[in-house]
Amino acid sequence: MSSSVNNSPHGEFSPTVVELPLECTPDRAFERLSHLPYCIWLDSALRPDPQSRYSFLAADPVEVVRIERPTADPLAKAERWLERYATANIDGLPPFQGGVAGYMAYEFGTCFERISPASHDEFGLPLAVLGLYDVVLAWDHKTEQCWLISQGFLDHGFPQNGSHEAAHARSRTLRAKQRADRFLKLLNDQPPSKERPKLGANFHAMAHGLTAPQFETRLGGGWLGNFDSHGYRDAVRKAIEYIHAGDIFQVNLSQRLLCPARCDSQSLYRQLRCVNAAPFASFFDMGVAQIISASPERFLRVQEGWVETRPIKGTRRRTGDPTRDRELAIELQSSPKDRSENIMIVDLLRNDLSRIADIDSLSVDQLCSIETFPFVLHMVSSIRAKLRSNASFGDLISAVFPGGSITGAPKVRAMEIVAELEPTVRGPYCGSLGYASTNGHMDWNILIRTLTASRGWWQFQVGGGIVADSIPELEEEETWTKAAGIVAAIQASLASA
Repeated sequence: MSSSVNNSPHGEFSPTVVELPLECTPDRAFERLSHLPYCIWLDSALRPDPQSRYSFLAADPVEVVRIERPTADPLAKAERWLERYATANIDGLPPFQGGVAGYMAYEFGTCFERISPASHDEFGLPLAVLGLYDVVLAWDHKTEQCWLISQGFLDHGFPQNGSHEAAHARSRTLRAKQRADRFLKLLNDQPPSKERPKLGANFHAMAHGLTAPQFETRLGGGWLGNFDSHGYRDAVRKAIEYIHAGDIFQVNLSQRLLCPARCDSQSLYRQLRCVNAAPFASFFDMGVAQIISASPERFLRVQEGWVETRPIKGTRRRTGDPTRDRELAIELQSSPKDRSENIMIVDLLRNDLSRIADIDSLSVDQLCSIETFPFVLHMVSSIRAKLRSNASFGDLISAVFPGGSITGAPKVRAMEIVAELEPTVRGPYCGSLGYASTNGHMDWNILIRTLTASRGWWQFQVGGGIVADSIPELEEEETWTKAAGIVAAIQASLASA
């Protein structure tokens, strides 16, 4: 059924809101809309996990900004969009009701700190790609309802005098209805046929001469790494030397894995979400590349002026034996190393949030709790704070990006060491993907357990926190533990496709 809601401060504009039938599942909608430009699916696929209440799908944005290199005030345009189309919240609907969505790469942090990136940038992806989405499909998995929300964003500004305001509102209301009708038709049509993708392109041609050394890995199946075993362990030893020298307390060190693509990105994601569901999973097609994520980690959520972050530090691989998994959970919970890593990052994030939040409101609502995911156990904490009333989207991101759980502490020096020790840029990995709604809500993940598909190749990275008592051999083994789960999920996905 369809209903109009008058909630705009700009005249008598009414967005179009359509409640969709139960058979309009996220997977079915993705099948019919994934061919549209800049399709983004924020997919809370792990249910009944309490963090997996809402999912969102959007495509064909009104405008797109691509940030290719570090620049001052990189989120200025996104902030103008949010200010121009600011709306009241539509009660009873999921929180993303139109606005900005997309991704920010790990190296987007170089917009805020003077840090040189790693030596090799083989894929050359933008630092950020953000779209202004006027049509959003939103699912509430708790109530088992789905809506199409169309805001009718126009590609020009609001009138400056009252005589034209009513006409502008009518134009926007009409556009909202037209855009909703277009998406409803696409949802009801048969999905379009797909061209066979070009897979396994020549790596050296793709790399534009910037290829880092590649090494065969224990994974087999064509998976290459940017470290060999000796090289990664040596990087861990160098990180420990920096810790003993007093440069840092902790640093997150990762290795990049690469193999030829075996299927199109949309098919891989649809299969992968069934095998390795996650509360902050996502898919984003930015044209030259697709991000395919099974992230379990929330970076930032803002609701009613409160910001929450949920860092993960501490991992054990599940065995499939419930008794053994319970023993591993107890082991993880009592591990001095894992607890110290987690608490260090909690302190770092408290410090980051204090830059844009009321200090007295800062609280740690959850400390070092064990949470269960399809392939791993994680130690998770939660920090909340009340944002200052004048804090903008850009203020928040510049204060805390990238997330402390995937950099180290102190953050800036840790990021410098990451760029020194890791051969290749991280790109989407350890960046963030999510939304900032025009009603003031936002939710962004940390892009771990994330695969980037580009130029006929798949790449993903795995890492862990290095501290003073880290053992290089065990740190390397932890990366393979994390990699094994992703590779197993990919293999299972391909087998069932």
